[in-house]
Amino acid sequence: MGISVVKATGETEPFSEDKLRVSIQRAGIKRSLQEETLKHVKEKLYPNIPTSEIYKHITEYLGANDSYKGARYSLKQSIMDLGPTGYPFEDFVSEILKKEGYATQVRSILTGKCVSHEVDVIAQKDNKRIMIEAKFHNQSGTRTDVQVSLYTHSRFEDIKDKYNLNEAWLVTNTKVTADALSYALCSGMGIVSWSYPKEGSLRELVEKYNLHPITILTTLSKNQKQQLLENHIVLCKDLTGDVLDLLIDLSLERKKQVLEQAKSLSS
Repeated sequence: MGISVVKATGETEPFSEDKLRVSIQRAGIKRSLQEETLKHVKEKLYPNIPTSEIYKHITEYLGANDSYKGARYSLKQSIMDLGPTGYPFEDFVSEILKKEGYATQVRSILTGKCVSHEVDVIAQKDNKRIMIEAKFHNQSGTRTDVQVSLYTHSRFEDIKDKYNLNEAWLVTNTKVTADALSYALCSGMGIVSWSYPKEGSLRELVEKYNLHPITILTTLSKNQKQQLLENHIVLCKDLTGDVLDLLIDLSLERKKQVLEQAKSLSS
């Protein structure tokens, strides 16, 4: 009988070596290290092992063997680490949309027919204006539910005519429930989640443009990352020597290491 794993949602499913291999391949890890990592993880398996423990074994093994490239495997967690507020995630979504050719504004206050709304991101391209709700979660296993789809659509209806908005999108860093997806599609909303749609999901867009958040870096402390986020620095590609001067406790040697890792993750 095969080994089962327990997901963050509490659901169980059979352990899949193929699924695990694909997740490691997506991180751009060299082939020889992929196979070594799989072997390492399989030696640690036991019945009903939490997927979080498998993730920990992988990140620790990759970190010990290729810390710069190994950091790519922690993409999902690094996006969750953009918190505790949702503001850095709004900036992150804005930067992704810019790569897709949109002009963006973040955190706009718009007065609707009924009430005022703070719109996370407004994106414009080809005479189309889109209201975007950037729904951020920092807990593994959380899914964006139908209530978020409902209030996003409701806010759009309140402000769309006054501000010439053509569409509403819901963008989230987690998966969405079946009802949340059904309502969004039924009401004509766009939706981008961690893994939906297959082409154009949040994960796929980050990997396509190498837009890794600074929270993925292993060469910075949690406090140092937070300082940068508070200054609206969210992407590894935006790190320069001048930007790192914001961190007065960062040594010249560590600054060099940070820039090397950031460059590795942005190329």
